[in-house]
Amino acid sequence: MSAEIQPDVTDKPQGLRSRINPLLIAAMVVAVIMAWQWYETRSQIANLQQELEKRMVEMDASNKELRNISTKEREKREEVETRFKLLETNLTESISRQVALEKLYQDFAPNRDEVTMEEVEQLLLIANQQLQLANNVKAALIAMQEADVRLQRINRPQLSPLRKALAKDMDLLKAVPNVDTMEMSLRLESLAQTVDKLPLAMEIRPPKTNAVSQVTWAPEGVWPKLLQEVWNDIKQLVRIQNMDEREIPLLSPSQSYFLRENLKLRLLSAHHALLARNAVSFKANLKISINWINRYYDNKSKPATSMLEILRQLHDSEISIELPNISASYDAVRNYRLARIQEK
Repeated sequence: MSAEIQPDVTDKPQGLRSRINPLLIAAMVVAVIMAWQWYETRSQIANLQQELEKRMVEMDASNKELRNISTKEREKREEVETRFKLLETNLTESISRQVALEKLYQDFAPNRDEVTMEEVEQLLLIANQQLQLANNVKAALIAMQEADVRLQRINRPQLSPLRKALAKDMDLLKAVPNVDTMEMSLRLESLAQTVDKLPLAMEIRPPKTNAVSQVTWAPEGVWPKLLQEVWNDIKQLVRIQNMDEREIPLLSPSQSYFLRENLKLRLLSAHHALLARNAVSFKANLKISINWINRYYDNKSKPATSMLEILRQLHDSEISIELPNISASYDAVRNYRLARIQEK
């Protein structure tokens, strides 16, 4: 009997499994990685949402504080404007008096010296008002110099003590340090206009890396090459940035808008404090502006570094100066006129 040779039916399925198993394994690996990334992404989103809610609460509290500060600054500004209006009113009255005095020159020539002394008294009064109400040293010095010119026109020996007192008060004004408030004011206005150009810190993006890790295994076949390309693309979807330097706050578009507007308000408040010679408010507003730029903006960008440098220079400047008392010359002229009236 001849033995029948049975066909080897197991060879074909084994070859099929050897071709299918790597593809299934690669698919399962990709599915596991994508599921892990999905889970990590959801966890990060949840953490970011919690942090955002916390930041929004802090920003709301900060906005309330800024509104209170804005109200106080508006009241101070109104007070300063009231003082300036008072000065303008006094100046208008002084001009009206000078016009009336010019008429007196023509009508009462023998009393011209008395009219000149009244003008001198008015000029010294204006000088005191400019110094006490507006802290305007330059305007006060100009008024006192004009009063000295009027006294020179009379040219009487009896007026020598008056001129000495006037010269002493002018020397006190000349010794006051000069603070260029006009230049500082222009610099603050320029900074307020460039706030919208400052880049936020959360807008910084990590550099894109084009280099792909070298693969020593070169796959053969269409499916292995396709899987390798998909894997390389998946690795490029995630980029890691080192955030150890500082914590960058995330802001919504509305919060970014209010942040810029509040920074402008701080610079405007510093501008009004400068005009009022309020050193405490001036330095406080500049310090808060510097802190906000360092915290919320890209402080390494060119606009931010330039603004920080100017703000630090302004913060280190002294605007509060000790003003002298120049009432001695005014009292001397007033007492002289009262003595002349009593003699008559």
